[in-house]
Amino acid sequence: MKRYTLQTLVRWLVKGLTHSEYIGIENIPTEGGVIFATNHLSQLDIPLLFVNPVRRDITALVTTKYQKHWFIKWFCKTAEGIWIDRDIADFGAMRAAARALQEGKALGIAPEGTRSRTAQLLPGKPGMVLLALKTNAPILPVGISGTENAFRLLARLRRPHIRVRFGLQFNLEPLTRDNREQATQRYLDEIMCRIAALLPEEYRGVYRDHPLLKNFL
Repeated sequence: MKRYTLQTLVRWLVKGLTHSEYIGIENIPTEGGVIFATNHLSQLDIPLLFVNPVRRDITALVTTKYQKHWFIKWFCKTAEGIWIDRDIADFGAMRAAARALQEGKALGIAPEGTRSRTAQLLPGKPGMVLLALKTNAPILPVGISGTENAFRLLARLRRPHIRVRFGLQFNLEPLTRDNREQATQRYLDEIMCRIAALLPEEYRGVYRDHPLLKNFL
């Protein structure tokens, strides 16, 4: 199956089996490299971003742990995703991600580095910050809600209500030589709080009371 055919099929399934809303699509740039920074609740998150209404060229970093599942492995290969080993410093994956951005593609990344089992935001990891700084790609925060119970509801023949909300894109200023570690953490906190601001309060997790959050609500 070709990538375009897969997108058409997934879009049909999402429309037919779920009540899915894409909110803030006017914030998505129509071209050029951009990082979609999203929370991660379910295996359904990747297909939802894959069929976003604006960027058909989107790819994503996908953990190699999903290679154990034949269907997810096939889906990611057909969708031209980028495998990343979260247990090591996977420089090959980061080079592939940087190349995709430099080629003008959209790239989906979950800064948490793993799927949240509680549907609440987990602490972010700095890899995405370093990638954004290296490529100078803008970051577009994305908040997904409703996918954590989607498969359970579908099994009961009920259509889950899912929201994919896109915020405003922004760029990170280059780091100076001083306090690079502290500045990287500050950038990461900003990214995660921008994502948290797009989510209902009960999804905000460790960033619920972060002092930066109120700047983006």
